Parts: sequence; structure tokens; C-alpha cells
Amino acid sequence: MNYLKLFFKDKKAAVGSGMLLFFVFIAIFAPYIAPYSPTYMGFTPMEASSWKHLLGTTANGQDVFSQIIWGTRISLVVGLIVGALTTVISVVIGFLAGYFPGVIDEILNLLTNVFLIIPGLPLMIVLAAYMPSRGMWTIIFVITVTGWAWGARVLRPQVMSLKSREFVNASVVVGEGSFHIIFYDILPNTAGLIAANFFGSAIYGVLSEAALEFLGLGNPNAVSWGTMLFWAENSQATFFGQWEWLLIPGLFIALLSTSFALMNFAVDEITNPRLRKR
Repeated sequence: MNYLKLFFKDKKAAVGSGMLLFFVFIAIFAPYIAPYSPTYMGFTPMEASSWKHLLGTTANGQDVFSQIIWGTRISLVVGLIVGALTTVISVVIGFLAGYFPGVIDEILNLLTNVFLIIPGLPLMIVLAAYMPSRGMWTIIFVITVTGWAWGARVLRPQVMSLKSREFVNASVVVGEGSFHIIFYDILPNTAGLIAANFFGSAIYGVLSEAALEFLGLGNPNAVSWGTMLFWAENSQATFFGQWEWLLIPGLFIALLSTSFALMNFAVDEITNPRLRKR
């Protein structure tokens, strides 16, 4: 079954991929799309929407539209990197726990359970508050540390199930080592779960980054959708009628998360035979 071919034919995947490519295009060509520097503070504060400022200005006299465009970079990069890092950690721990029973499985399973029991958001807030520096990489580290456990929990039983299949037993009989069995026999059969884990983790990264920035636990001088929400709330944007400053970053966060969610649903439909038939 050519899952990649089915993925590009799936309507959810097509819409989600199109939305993601839209944000990637904005992030790459931000210097050419944004009319002004996102940090320039020479405009009239709290100016309403106009042809000169499509979404008005901030309390510091910055162009909101330019900040939206430039903010795409941090929010998108955080989502993609968090998705990749958490997926790698989940795969390593899930595969080791599922393939090697005994002490290794017990230790890794205990570690996974600990991170599943601890509430994610409070742990992120505590870690971010006590980190020596604040910035994009600090936020990526905090989100990754708190977000890998669910993927490992899903992969572990799947690896345990695949380990007992006939094609794996055949590899053992012919003398293949653990490395070959894990990477050539088991890993391809969990590709759907791994892809779904990546997209789910990317959503978690985008939303968590926005939440931490909104709470003031990131770098307030960085230009991201989360910091825009932070400054909009602190400057009482709605009170002064500057709704765009608060609503548009929230809308873009929702759209980027939706793009990852649609691709996640598509992967689930393609790799699940029952959903594919339906």
C-alpha cells in the first residue's frame, strides 16, 4: 500500500498541506510581504485599521500587520521543531520499552507514567519560570520535556504486538539482530503512528508556545503570535477598540493548528483500514 500516494489524494491532507504551505510561504518571504519592520515604533499608537496600517498599530506604535507576518516564523518553527523532537524521544523510549522486556521496560515505563501523571501546563509554567534564560529555544526545551510521554505510551504496546508477529519471528530464525528487526521490520509498520505523533506534537507545540508567551514566560521582545497576545492583553487592546491586535494572532494560531490537525486526521484514515474503507 502506497501510503504517500493516498496521503496526497486525501482531501483533509490536501487542505491541511495547503494551509501549512501558506504559512511556510509567509515565514520565508516575511521581509518582502511585511510593509514595515515589526519592531519599528514610529507610528501613532493605537491607530485604527487603514490603508497604511491594514490591522492598525500597537500601543507602542508598531504595525500590527507586519508583526503578524514576522510572528509566523517563531510560531511555525516552534511547532515543527517540537513535533520533530518529541517524536524522536517518543520513538526511542517507546521502541526500547516495547522491544526489550524486563528492567529496561520497567524503568522506561515508570518514567513515562511519571510524565503522564504530572499536569503538562503547570509543569511547563514552572520550568519556564525558573529557566536561566528566556527565548525560543528555552520554550522548545520546556515543551519537548513535557510532551513526549503520550507518544511513547502509544508506541510501546504497538511494538510489543509487532514483536510477536510471524515476520519478526522469521527474522529471528534466520539470525537477524535487534537493529535489523527494529529498523527494517517494526519501524515501517509503525510509520502511521509516528506521523500522527509528529502532527499531534506540532499542534501541542504551537498552542503551548502561544500559552507560555501569553503568560509572559517567553521573551517579551520577540515577535511571535504569543507575544502579540501578551502585549495586546497588557495594553487593553479591546478597551481601545483595537480588536485586530488580539483576534488576528489568535486566528492564525487556530489556523496553523488546524492544518496540522487535518493532516493528522488524514494519516489516521489512511493507515487505519476500517476508516479507509469507510
